[in-house]
Amino acid sequence: MQCDHAANLRALLDQPGITIAPGVYDCITARLAQQAGFRMVFSSGFGIAASLLGAPDIGLLTASEITDRVRYICRAIDIPLVADIDTGYGNANNVVRTVEDVIAAGAAGIILEDQEWPKKCGHLEGKKVIPPEEHVKKIRAATRARDSNKLVIVARTDSRAIYGLDDAIERGKAYADAGADVVFVEAPQSRQELEKIARELNGLKLFANIIEGGKTPELTAKTLDEMGFKLCAFALSGLFASTLGIKKCFETLHSNGTTGDMLSELSFQHFEKVVDLDKYRAREKEFE
Repeated sequence: MQCDHAANLRALLDQPGITIAPGVYDCITARLAQQAGFRMVFSSGFGIAASLLGAPDIGLLTASEITDRVRYICRAIDIPLVADIDTGYGNANNVVRTVEDVIAAGAAGIILEDQEWPKKCGHLEGKKVIPPEEHVKKIRAATRARDSNKLVIVARTDSRAIYGLDDAIERGKAYADAGADVVFVEAPQSRQELEKIARELNGLKLFANIIEGGKTPELTAKTLDEMGFKLCAFALSGLFASTLGIKKCFETLHSNGTTGDMLSELSFQHFEKVVDLDKYRAREKEFE
């Protein structure tokens, strides 16, 4: 069902309190997030690289691969999706095209980062960032490309790892001035740094990213809410959980020749509900 997801996302951001947004990377993870009760999701570039290419998040994905995956996910759910579009895949012209494409695919928002290409996962070493003035141009291009669409622009900076937290905070201010709706300082390395981000960027909508085993402390959404953050992403929780579950399942099958009772909580009948088989059966009957 198509609706104005961007407007719905803006309304959600204007409500009191923090919103948890799980990272998804395919239609199944997106449907499971919606069925669990989440009100929004975002597409994880890390997860898409892993699931589509079996590769790390080091700038191997193309714009068309990201856009295609976003389109499929948006068709599978009825809640807003924020699309990770990495660096926009080039200069301002590339940003305009990428933004237009993800809007057409159904995205309600984007995350646009200031890394040099090829980018890397925000919690990997060896990142480089472009000058802030260059990213300001990209954000302005994105705001123009959305035209009358209410697309939410999340401006991400990876500067903390290269130039320190103060530089990242100054970039966040500049990106907000350029038209970004939400500011995302990637990979702060302590609770004190998160508190400083919230204090120095007070009045802006802020995005925090929690990755199990990553550089940022694994604080709860409640704690981040109290600090002043508006969005709390758990970018890789679903990917890690599914990888662990499949790994254990396949190792058991290889060792024992059977899965035994490993899948007792998710049978064939349970999975029919995940993919909404009844909807398709009803449609078949309607047109018989």
